[in-house]
Amino acid sequence: MNAERPTSLSLEDTRRAQGRSVWQGMPRALEKLLVYTGLVVGSLIFAFPFFWMIRTSLLTLAQVYQEPPIWVPNPPHWENYVEIWSQGPFRHWITNSATVTLLSVFWGTISSTLAAYGFARTTFPGRDKLFLMVLATLMMPFHVLLIPQFAMFNEIGWLDTLYPLWVPSIFGSAFSIFILRQYFLGLPAELDDAAVIDGANKWDILWRITVPLSKPALGTVAVFSFIGNWNEFIRPLVFLRTPEMLTLAVGIQWFTGRYETYFNWLMCSSLIALAPIIILFFFVQKQFVQGIALTGIKG
Repeated sequence: MNAERPTSLSLEDTRRAQGRSVWQGMPRALEKLLVYTGLVVGSLIFAFPFFWMIRTSLLTLAQVYQEPPIWVPNPPHWENYVEIWSQGPFRHWITNSATVTLLSVFWGTISSTLAAYGFARTTFPGRDKLFLMVLATLMMPFHVLLIPQFAMFNEIGWLDTLYPLWVPSIFGSAFSIFILRQYFLGLPAELDDAAVIDGANKWDILWRITVPLSKPALGTVAVFSFIGNWNEFIRPLVFLRTPEMLTLAVGIQWFTGRYETYFNWLMCSSLIALAPIIILFFFVQKQFVQGIALTGIKG
């Protein structure tokens, strides 16, 4: 009898342990359920404006004002995307935006890389103080520079041209310099020492070692620059005058009239303006996230 008692107790203990594990697992499962439910609800809330934009772009102007509202266009009016090309110099707006964006990304990334490499991998008197001065420019609102820039560009005859929108990028961006410098500081210094032993100079080290190893950070800087220049609104509004010279972000105001706004064409043009950013992020999201994650706060 005494030999069988431990067996019965062990079975009872097993059942109790299983019961406790079930009750302990329920709060964790409930927590996951609440988290996923919140994520789904939040995603639907943030996706609703995008859905409404697509829905409006596929309606006629009369259907836009119809009550009750039409939730799903039937049939969808895809011809809206064709009609906007004949409403104003839409082709010029896209060309201008693409020109300004590509030139700004190209020159801004190169100049910021050179400056960041100088701050991270070279030594010269006043280096840290100069870097602090570069960072200090981030605290200055760019709006206070519009009037001096307007006067300067007017003096040299650059108003109503694309030069004021991309030429300043040749001098780099303080934010891009900061991102790249922090990434360069995270690279092993032994790589530079080994390259010097092999006879490489600073220029060779930069383009053959540092830049190839810094693709995530360079991709991050390029994406930020692309989004900022493609969506730029204030500077094109101030520096450009004629309709043919406008960029897309400013030109879509063409569809907002004094007495009537063509919301269907406005949403079509807004979706076209949004498409390059979505496509870009879709292809470079891995490098973008990696570049942000690996950019520390050294130095």
